[in-house]
Amino acid sequence: MSKLWQKTTNVNELVENFTVGRDREFDEQMAAFDVLGSLAHTRMLQSIGLMDTADLDLVQRELKAIYADIEKDGFTIDDGVEDVHSQVELLLTQRIGDAGKKIHSGRSRNDQVLVDLKLFFRHQLQQVVEETTTLFNQLIELSEKHKDVLLPGYTHLQVAMPSSFGLWFGAYAESLADDLELVLAAYRITNKNPLGSAAGYGSSFPLNRTLTTQLLGFDSLNYNVVYAQMGRGKTERIIAQALSSIAATLAKMAMDQALYLSQNFAFVSYPDTLTTGSSIMPHKKNPDVWEIMRGKCNRLQALPTDVTMMTTNLPSGYHRELQLLKELLFPAFTELKSCLHMATFMLQNITVNTGILNDPKYAYLFSVEEVNRMVLNGTPFRDAYKQIGLAIEQGDFNPDKTVNHTHEGSIGNLGNGQITASFNKLLANFDFKKVEQAIMELVK
Repeated sequence: MSKLWQKTTNVNELVENFTVGRDREFDEQMAAFDVLGSLAHTRMLQSIGLMDTADLDLVQRELKAIYADIEKDGFTIDDGVEDVHSQVELLLTQRIGDAGKKIHSGRSRNDQVLVDLKLFFRHQLQQVVEETTTLFNQLIELSEKHKDVLLPGYTHLQVAMPSSFGLWFGAYAESLADDLELVLAAYRITNKNPLGSAAGYGSSFPLNRTLTTQLLGFDSLNYNVVYAQMGRGKTERIIAQALSSIAATLAKMAMDQALYLSQNFAFVSYPDTLTTGSSIMPHKKNPDVWEIMRGKCNRLQALPTDVTMMTTNLPSGYHRELQLLKELLFPAFTELKSCLHMATFMLQNITVNTGILNDPKYAYLFSVEEVNRMVLNGTPFRDAYKQIGLAIEQGDFNPDKTVNHTHEGSIGNLGNGQITASFNKLLANFDFKKVEQAIMELVK
């Protein structure tokens, strides 16, 4: 079958295979969004007189039928069909004839791909936010539940000062709140409409780009048509930064969990069904889930560099290697959502050790507490520090193992309410309901 852009001669098969690569595989993931873009675009064409009402009714009916098929996993790109755009147009033409050939007026594959990607990324970012929210809530719940259970804090991997499970769980919740700031920035950059930029230089048709923006639930336009095309690569880079930030939080948490589960720490435990064993050591309970998560999330932290290197020094305009960005971003969304989901699942089944500090090796955790008690009783800090240090050296250190931390964000005042309020304030800025309502109106 010929390509949309092809006039006469066929492309060499070797060239065809090399340049197409995995495009069809990833394009199938964009099929629903391609149809949404066409539903909005054809309504706009009718509004400016480039499609009559009868043709619009035919096109809208069949596009909605194709959308329903996609939702039921009944869509594939046929052999010999170049991409998802070609497949949708082919189906329309087969079903309704010439009316199906009119849907491409006023747009190029360039802005068609752009709007598909923006809609796809927007949807994926929403799913990332939803998984992040579930994990955040789980962490806050555990922080409150175990706020009075102490555990050792470490610096330089040396026993340092008292911490608590309330602090540990809450720390990762607040980290996710900061990560969500970057996701919100990525979402806002993504949620702008490039449709109508055509091949990057606009169209002589009197397109109504504001209408398609409203129909697709975008917040605003990518106004400058050259910049709309330049946004491909930039959007992916910003998204990659957001995903890598969440991945960094998960990787650190996974590392902590791998340590805490080891016999040397024994701070937490999990049911046997969530750990693995050894083929020769019967006692082993390996944290494979956390280790795999650590590896995947460390790999995800390279994503911004991969995207940057793919797009560095490209001039304005479209370039074919931009399609390779799909090979980076599409699997990254899948991996990160999987890691977020598994982190929540594991933490739903965690058991914390409530007697960790009974071990004598943690006595020195309370050295600062003893210094502070002396200071509160009038001893100058330097003198108190020296006295406690000498007691430790001489083996005479017998601390009071109670803590009295009251300032904001400390053991006795976690600030979970404020952290949750900050997170929820960020969530409200995404306005997913507006997008969902727009899509429902398009396909009803």
